Amino acid sequence: MIKKIDQIFEMIRKYKDKKVVSVAAAEDSEVLKAVHQAIELELCDFILFGNKDKILQITQENQLDLSKVEIRNTKNDYESVVGAIESVARGEANLPMKGRITTAEILSTYLKEEYGLKSGKTMNLVCIFEIQNYPKLIILSDAGMVISPTLEQKIDTINNAVAVAHILENKEPKVAILGALEQVNPKMPVTMEAAVLTQMNRRGQIKGCSIDGPFALDNAISKKAAEHKGLVSSVAGDADILIVPDIEAGNILYKALVYFSGAKLACSVVGGKKPVILTSRADSSETKLNSIALSILLS
Repeated sequence: MIKKIDQIFEMIRKYKDKKVVSVAAAEDSEVLKAVHQAIELELCDFILFGNKDKILQITQENQLDLSKVEIRNTKNDYESVVGAIESVARGEANLPMKGRITTAEILSTYLKEEYGLKSGKTMNLVCIFEIQNYPKLIILSDAGMVISPTLEQKIDTINNAVAVAHILENKEPKVAILGALEQVNPKMPVTMEAAVLTQMNRRGQIKGCSIDGPFALDNAISKKAAEHKGLVSSVAGDADILIVPDIEAGNILYKALVYFSGAKLACSVVGGKKPVILTSRADSSETKLNSIALSILLS
């Protein structure tokens, strides 16, 4: 089982076919630093879409060598996004990457019927975290896509996260459905849905994992906290996947892990026919590089 993000880089190097990433609105210093690092590590090739003069200016200012990278000049962000997505749809590139644009700008184009990249399933931002005092990678979903998921969407969210866990060589991931407490309360719909998801898993309707919940966060990741509350569960205190109740909870947890704990992370939008390399515009070049590696592995 993969327990460190660096191991993902090692896995990619075993593959002979090198993937091509198309970057939409590439004129961003942290994005270009990640592109430079990915090329140095021989992870993949790139096609950069954006203002060519600005891209070259940034590379010179940061002393980046992108001499072997194809740059396609575009007049504006919309043209850049369309170019990047079309390159994936035509098979020139294997997956797209978000540059200096919003999530909505790249995904609204990705989801157009004409490009044939939709799968009909829920798409999620799946993030993996390497946290210093946690013994393994932990997967968080969803911190950036589905605002207030229905029960059906939560099933897709679990399946998407489990698929990522399987690729990371975790054959039977433990899925914790998070809420504010660990007891089912009819006045709290999140806890009711957690109970339903748990029962669906026990009856074989959601496969490839073990699900339990609801859990407060401490009971999902701390065996001591789970034992103190008398929770008997294979998931309690040993979660591999955290499923949050909504985008607010997910986004807050994501940023708390980054800014309070200094966790390393990688993110990818999954659920479509091709993963999308998508990080916050405030994320570091290291996080962007990790996300490139994860998305390549998922592709």
